[in-house]
Amino acid sequence: MKLIEFTSHYPDEQSCRIAFKKFREKEGILCNKCGNITHYWKKKREQWECKSCGHRTTLKSGTVMQNSKLPFQYWFIAMHLLTSTKKTFSAKEVQRQLGHKRYEPIWAMLHKLRSVMGLRDDEYLLGEEVELDEGFFKTVSLDRDKSEPLKRGRGSQQQSKVLVSVESKDAKDDYNPKKHGKKKKVKFIKMKTIVSLKKDEIKSQVDQMLENNTKINSDKSNSYNDLEPDYNLNSQVIKKQDVNKMLPWVHTAISNAKRMLLDVHHRIDDDFLQNYLNEFCYKFNRRYFDNLFERLMIAAVSYRWNYLGEEYG
Repeated sequence: MKLIEFTSHYPDEQSCRIAFKKFREKEGILCNKCGNITHYWKKKREQWECKSCGHRTTLKSGTVMQNSKLPFQYWFIAMHLLTSTKKTFSAKEVQRQLGHKRYEPIWAMLHKLRSVMGLRDDEYLLGEEVELDEGFFKTVSLDRDKSEPLKRGRGSQQQSKVLVSVESKDAKDDYNPKKHGKKKKVKFIKMKTIVSLKKDEIKSQVDQMLENNTKINSDKSNSYNDLEPDYNLNSQVIKKQDVNKMLPWVHTAISNAKRMLLDVHHRIDDDFLQNYLNEFCYKFNRRYFDNLFERLMIAAVSYRWNYLGEEYG
């Protein structure tokens, strides 16, 4: 949605409240007490009342906005900013654009939106043929023992491990490898932070990312040894100069994600890296979709998130 369209559709707080009510009713209102789906709308109180048990549901209840005191217009503007560009916005910049005095509520709002992006993508699994590899992102850990000397390489305390899978298959005849520089076409991607490269953790994450019997192209890492027989594993030793031939898209995805983070965020806490990756994958996977704002709005009314780090559908 273009900026001029957004301002014409949602010029004030009331227009955002009305639109949010329509989005909620389109997705359906579920009574938290009895599970009934038919309700009356109480206009004066701006609440739904269950026809079965009389329990009332507010506009924000059961959504990503639950327990938030920020205006609806703030949420709408934040969703527009996050979906209107391939890049992203820092919480400080959004705070400046909104003219809000406190930084913390704006920061929490953006992370809630990024969390529901991840929940939406978790509903889908990658299949057919994928590239699989790990990426290492520079982060800051507030729990790290400062007296412990910093390690280098993969074991560094300043590097967070991320498992990356990319749907990649041979392109059709009309695909131009000279234009894209690759002979394979990319579809969808997933990125998940992991604690270690142990085989059991890799297997557990892959099971949540891929369909069974998916063909996996990867390097000859021992971390992937447990993926067979559930998956068709094609692992081989890959020389550095052949990486772009064997795994053409997974490293491009990692590089683009790092570039997005470096451009906007000066320091990333390892506890919140997954949320930033959620945003990158969500927008990449919908790069050809129309009206990304409304798609995020549907996710916003379908999930709620709380400060304990628990997500609910």
